[in-house]
Amino acid sequence: CAAEELQADKEIVLAAVKQHGEALACAAEELQADKEIVLAAVKQHGEALACAAEELQADKEIVLAAVKRHGEALVYAAEELQADKEIVLVAEQNN
Repeated sequence: CAAEELQADKEIVLAAVKQHGEALACAAEELQADKEIVLAAVKQHGEALACAAEELQADKEIVLAAVKRHGEALVYAAEELQADKEIVLVAEQNN
């Protein structure tokens, strides 16, 4: 991971996750709770959802983007979204 000050720089982290979604794991905690950052990360690498803040794991838009990229990312979604018919169907199509 990059130096701490870079892990907290939104511009740098956004650029990083657009190229490698898994870079979300190295982002500062506050950026793991930033919807723009997390959405970019999961669109690139669905399983980046594992590193998202809990409240974003419960965000339907974020979870849908993640499972569209990688259906198995469903396991990182909040429990109520794991039971959401639309999300489950999209996840199954992208497994």
